Amino acid sequence: MCDGRFSVQFQAEKSSLVYTAFYPQERNCAEAAAKTSEERSQTADMVNNTAGQVITCKAAVAWGPGQPLVMEEILVDPPQKMEVRIKVLFTSICHTDLSAWKGENHSQRAYPRILGHEASGIVESVGEGVTDLKEGDHVIPIFNGECGECEYCRCERTNMCRDYGVNPMKKAMVADGGCRFRTKEMGEPIFHFLNTSTFSEFTVIESACVVKVDPDFPLKKMAMLSCGVSTGVGAAWNTADVKAGSTVAIFGLGSVGLAVAAGARARGASKIIGVDINPAKFVKAQALGISDCINPKEHDTASHEEIKRLTGGGGVDYSFECTGNSAVLREAFLSTHLGWGLTVLLGVHPGPKMLPLHPMELFNGQQITASVFGGFKGKTHIPRFAEDCMHGAVNLEEFISHELPFEKINEAFQLLQGGESLRCLMHL
Repeated sequence: MCDGRFSVQFQAEKSSLVYTAFYPQERNCAEAAAKTSEERSQTADMVNNTAGQVITCKAAVAWGPGQPLVMEEILVDPPQKMEVRIKVLFTSICHTDLSAWKGENHSQRAYPRILGHEASGIVESVGEGVTDLKEGDHVIPIFNGECGECEYCRCERTNMCRDYGVNPMKKAMVADGGCRFRTKEMGEPIFHFLNTSTFSEFTVIESACVVKVDPDFPLKKMAMLSCGVSTGVGAAWNTADVKAGSTVAIFGLGSVGLAVAAGARARGASKIIGVDINPAKFVKAQALGISDCINPKEHDTASHEEIKRLTGGGGVDYSFECTGNSAVLREAFLSTHLGWGLTVLLGVHPGPKMLPLHPMELFNGQQITASVFGGFKGKTHIPRFAEDCMHGAVNLEEFISHELPFEKINEAFQLLQGGESLRCLMHL
């Protein structure tokens, strides 16, 4: 264990999966008291006079692949059995939203649709059967739910959920196969996205995909836990179980990749190498724990060869692929040490390409796996992870590079597409 750090092990009641967080001992919860006046006002003003009624609100609707999102008034129906209606206060854009907006995977296209899956807000009302959430609760939506009852949720070795796990093909609610969003003029259905659909002032989500957080924690920061930070940090902590003194390579230095770096740094990794073709990302990367940066465009040799040079010839103990590019995935695999190297796949690969590996290469002792939502069981583990972050395990503020009003969502998409932002947080 590294000097000046200590570990906290969390044994969840619903699972025997254990994760260990490392953070500086001198940090405390003072940051948790820094809730914004906006959040306090929203909580105080939340009066349940809309429960059971249809709500009219603004949403950013995708009407076709690559078309600018249209800010328009829509109708949001009341939550049905085991559903929750949420007033969204903050939302941001992930590369998964960007891919869906572009329609990169034709089989997953569905329009009109409300995208978005990284957010935070306040419960407006709950449907029949919901007992763990109530009006006024501070919550974050999660794209990979946890019902707590299926065979997957009861298994300690996975964070999958049979009915509410991540499913990019899903576009309606489980209860009745219908949509809770409708166009204002014609009342026609607007499809859901990744269990969440947060590009709307109000959204309806299955309760299995809603996590309650401490009301003293700033919702602005909690939004970061809906996807990117949890996915990256969890991949380092849960999936790879990065050890103190180990070496790490991260391919793709977006929000997820830098969250991996933050997680590896918290675990005491001795060297963290970042690989990206955008050198503008290197300053932020080094601030988040990257010790060496490689721009493949600036080297005649392959990235895995540069990484082996930086590690004395052997390669890294762990590599993380965060780009969704099969050629990059191969470089990540080749950068790991023979005998024990582990590659963790995090990037979304929209095309039909197969793994760029020959089966015989696995006999060298290198392994490859993938990680969804960082291996966290959402409702079981995220509340504690949020607490760890507020104690200093991860500085969530570092991942918010831009802030814009919700009405400028198309500008936020352009910032991400141009590689200019980590997370652009939008205020609703």
